[in-house]
Amino acid sequence: MKARSKELLERATAAMVAAIEVYNKPDFPYRAESFAILAINAWELLLKAKWLRDHKNRLSSLYVHQGGGAKRKRFKKTPAGNPYTHSLDYLANKLRESGTLDESARNNLKILAELRDSAVHFYHQNPRLAERLQEIGTAAVKNFNSAASDWFAQSLARYNFYLMPLAFIGFSSTPEAIVLNPEEKRLLKYLSDLGSGDVDPESRYSVAVNVALRFVKSKAKEAMAVKVTTDPSAPAVRLTEEQIRDRYPWDYWELTRRCKDRYADFKVDKKYHGIRKGLESDAKYGHIRQLDTANPKSPKKAYFSSGVLERFDAQYRRKA
Repeated sequence: MKARSKELLERATAAMVAAIEVYNKPDFPYRAESFAILAINAWELLLKAKWLRDHKNRLSSLYVHQGGGAKRKRFKKTPAGNPYTHSLDYLANKLRESGTLDESARNNLKILAELRDSAVHFYHQNPRLAERLQEIGTAAVKNFNSAASDWFAQSLARYNFYLMPLAFIGFSSTPEAIVLNPEEKRLLKYLSDLGSGDVDPESRYSVAVNVALRFVKSKAKEAMAVKVTTDPSAPAVRLTEEQIRDRYPWDYWELTRRCKDRYADFKVDKKYHGIRKGLESDAKYGHIRQLDTANPKSPKKAYFSSGVLERFDAQYRRKA
């Protein structure tokens, strides 16, 4: 027969797997709220599993006491007559006081619980909250994995505990049109006050995890395929100026130098300029950037990705 703490650990893991599955599904109403509810459920079960293990698997250690004398303890009962168990907040605070639960993990749970309560008892619909849930949710999964390992020597690697970076972030084409109601303003302030992305990315526990998207070439089988397209119905991904420069690092002079070093029959002539001009507006190979992004009338300059050489390889002969 399994120890009760072991059973709760398995149920906690199942709840977190369910939360991740919901998170990574295609968009549907109430997805963010469903993740928050399931993730908090997973964490409460994990804390109760740890509490039971530390108290010799005595179920009574989880029960809420109510009145009674010293000789006979009475427990608070539900309408069905079952004992109430301690809440997530109670257990998290007790485990934090004993040094068992990391402070960053505790603060992460406070934020996640607030998001859960906001969803269960009322509602929220602002895109900024979904973006914050991406950061909070990623940390919650990371912390859960670390705690299960630290407390139970339990490896959860077989479950592929990860959240897809694009799962929740819906990039608004008109961010200035986002209006926060008073409840959402207070909630976002609370999230900000408790903490943003952690300074140390190597830390085993985090309040929140900043999510950065970067495209790199990879031959790994598990790599997610991304295709650059002009299809207006495709999901939009906005890149920062820094990310654009990472993707398109070569200007005209660097591209020309690379071609001179690479090809035996290369010349800076009409043929070269014609090929180069045709690739400037192809998002796979080039990007035209305004030198002053705040001024739409400012001069423009073309930049290229290293992948542009595959197009020149078809037109010139490589050096031996």
